[in-house]
Amino acid sequence: MESLKHGYFIGIDLGGTKLAVGRILPNGVLDSFEKVPTEGRRGPEHVTGQILQLTRRLISDSKDLLGIGIGVPGSVDWKTGVITRLTNLAGWKNFPLKKVIEEYFQVPVFIENDANAAAWGEFYCGSGQCCRSIVYLTVSTGIGAGIIVDGKLVRGQTGNAGEVGHMILKADGPLCRCGNHGCWEALSSGTAIASRAEELVAKGQKSLLANVAELQKLKAEHVFAAYRQGDEIAKLVLDEALDYLGIGVANLVNIINPDLVVLGGGVAKAGSMVFNAVRTKVQKLGYAQSKLTEIVPAKLGDQAGVIGAALLVKEYF
Repeated sequence: MESLKHGYFIGIDLGGTKLAVGRILPNGVLDSFEKVPTEGRRGPEHVTGQILQLTRRLISDSKDLLGIGIGVPGSVDWKTGVITRLTNLAGWKNFPLKKVIEEYFQVPVFIENDANAAAWGEFYCGSGQCCRSIVYLTVSTGIGAGIIVDGKLVRGQTGNAGEVGHMILKADGPLCRCGNHGCWEALSSGTAIASRAEELVAKGQKSLLANVAELQKLKAEHVFAAYRQGDEIAKLVLDEALDYLGIGVANLVNIINPDLVVLGGGVAKAGSMVFNAVRTKVQKLGYAQSKLTEIVPAKLGDQAGVIGAALLVKEYF
């Protein structure tokens, strides 16, 4: 298609805490990028307004805009672009995001699960290049996965494949936002790490985190920082969370047998302690040659979802 030589795509990553928008060339090069707080508590209409505003700023020439791809943190009917549920953002049930954006910009709009979009970005021009099958796992506010097998994105019957954060690893475990108990997301996500630390600090456990909690709401990054200072409560919380993180990855490796697992998201940014824990668990629990699967960090960082969403639009072309 001649227009692919001269046009560009807009990629949007709608996250639980951050909203990122980028202009991407057909070869995958990120031409410009902006990121702002999602402000999800103000509802879908407000967030949609932010999407429109950021996108307008990045459109240099609307005639060259080929399409818009959007990654969202939850369930979406990728054929109709209707969001069915966003676990960490309230008020989006049956919201017709595709229709709203398409009518405004008059270009094709495609909506995917955010982990699917990020997986495609890493597969196309990140850590997954030269591979045929990868699992991209994002561990942040929640846990989600994008699965690519033999070069094709696995969506499932209704587009919900990859909702691995809601596989139950501990039947009597903590309540998840989805309503079930013991979901992987409720055990190993950044949100889960912070919540568990808050719970122990509230019980009066002696910890460096108590000082932080007096000043601000605890985050996973505070727990990692306290761990590095030898804090026993932080060690207790992270040992448990990373153990379950490794168990979940080992399950995926045994089921899918991918070339590699790419870890992204805020928790993965903690670095070697996360990767060492996961690799050790996969070596212990991986079945036969599945344990040969590499566990690697994402290369594209918080730009993976934006780039992947845009390049998925290119695939539709």
